[in-house]
Amino acid sequence: MKHLFQIIPIAGLLILLSACNQAAPSGADSAAATPAATVGQSGVKDDVSQQNVLQIAMGSKDHTTLVAAVKAAGLVDVLVNAGPFTVFAPTDAAFARLPKETLDNLMKPENKAALSNILEYHVYVGVIKKEQMRDGQKLNQVNLKNVVISAKDGDVLLNGSAHIIASVPASNGIIHVVDEVLLPPEK
Repeated sequence: MKHLFQIIPIAGLLILLSACNQAAPSGADSAAATPAATVGQSGVKDDVSQQNVLQIAMGSKDHTTLVAAVKAAGLVDVLVNAGPFTVFAPTDAAFARLPKETLDNLMKPENKAALSNILEYHVYVGVIKKEQMRDGQKLNQVNLKNVVISAKDGDVLLNGSAHIIASVPASNGIIHVVDEVLLPPEK
């Protein structure tokens, strides 16, 4: 009986080691068995939870230009983080009102910093719902420039001209769809 109690732990250890060796192939086989690595938080797949601000924008037929700009600026992984964020999301129609050469120029790799600055001007850290916005309120955006809110009779304007036309809650904040691209003030 004494020998049986000595053999059981050794047998258990051998089974555990055998299982570990089967689960972790070595050499050339391990590269084939390892799935392709994704980069950053945007690579996490989750079909159960509420969508984040980027997933919502990517699913919108009216925000293809915004999504392309976020990708060109390298901000994809930023917008899928926990936040919370308030994103003022210009529609494709809003981007279309910019001069075509301006938008084309901003999307070039050498203008990534300028594009990032404009996109960061559309993001506030924290969640602010439309009904919480007050006339004259200033929101300090991610690029450290202020957006000024005008609110009257339930209508909200940003910088005196961009209307909030819809609001969509997200897992990491809220998106306010706007009808104009917000341009940061000059220095």
